[in-house]
Amino acid sequence: MQAEKLYEIIGSDFYTGVPDSQLKALCNFLINKFGIDAKHHIIAANEGNCTALAAGYHLATGMVPVVYMQNSGEGNIINPVASLLNDKVYAIPCVFIVGWRGEPGIHDEPQHIYQGEVTVKLLEDMGIESFIIGKETTDEEVSEAMERFKGTLESGKDVAFVIRKGALAYDGKTVYKNENTMIREEIIRHITKVSGEDPIVSTTGKASRELFEIREENAQPHKYDFLTVGSMGHSSSIALGVALNKPESRIWCIDGDGALLMHMGSMAVIGANKPSNLVHVVINNGAHETVGGMPTVASKIDVVSIAKACGYVYAVSCEDFESLDEELKKAKERNALSLIEVKCSIGARDDLGRPTTSALENKNNFMNYLNTL
Repeated sequence: MQAEKLYEIIGSDFYTGVPDSQLKALCNFLINKFGIDAKHHIIAANEGNCTALAAGYHLATGMVPVVYMQNSGEGNIINPVASLLNDKVYAIPCVFIVGWRGEPGIHDEPQHIYQGEVTVKLLEDMGIESFIIGKETTDEEVSEAMERFKGTLESGKDVAFVIRKGALAYDGKTVYKNENTMIREEIIRHITKVSGEDPIVSTTGKASRELFEIREENAQPHKYDFLTVGSMGHSSSIALGVALNKPESRIWCIDGDGALLMHMGSMAVIGANKPSNLVHVVINNGAHETVGGMPTVASKIDVVSIAKACGYVYAVSCEDFESLDEELKKAKERNALSLIEVKCSIGARDDLGRPTTSALENKNNFMNYLNTL
């Protein structure tokens, strides 16, 4: 069905969410209709954040909000759904739109397989009535489902539309870009040149895919890298755990702006522990690029000042390769917790592949390498 038709059927004028490739049609429609307008559309830091925003909207207006997300975000909404929205607590109605990655029987990446198996069950366990929209679902069927949902919402309960792969379409054109000139894959290439044989923990999405292909291109082993293919926002915490337990080794974290925002509290924990062997590189293109390019708020905040306020000993921002190379070399030699923000363009090559090793192979190879350090 068309994304604008789903919007019409639901009938809400407030959407908040975290972008998802399965919901790209809806995301593009919302950007073209509202842009980033706090009155109608907010791209939030994480799905729990979205749920709380939605609750605030309902408290202020009495209207029903919509929260959109990939099914990987269900874990982030469990607490606010159970202890805030639930009809045994504040009875705040909300419509969730959930992109169904890893649907059983549909090929997908390993990080989505188990999440896909439990997607509908988790909604049921949270008391959220759901309706699945697939390619063959008609507008009339969705309208009928929404009519049934209205009674549920009026009783202070929540509902969800679960979106199968390819179920939503949008014919409008949406272009996401910024004024930065550095390309992420080239940035990662520069990082690997300086890091040498140091362990790297890389974030979810295209950054890890590019790191894998750079190792292939250089005929290097993949044992140096832990590719965080899922768990968006947690790569820096993984890197912290490694750094604290391998104090004689330089540990690098290649992070993204969307991931950094999703669990920014980790920066405070990193800064408080001050591992002198950790280099935190944040590649900031101000976008959720892996799932379509929708903007984050990272282009409007001062990442360097935030890092310093959290206790990072050294933090700097780079906008060209000359300054990046200089800062990477200094960070490798500096015995102090460091953050390097790298301003990056939006975009990746069309033929970018995916890791050819399994997640379990990646873990075992990385652990075996760490044991030699």
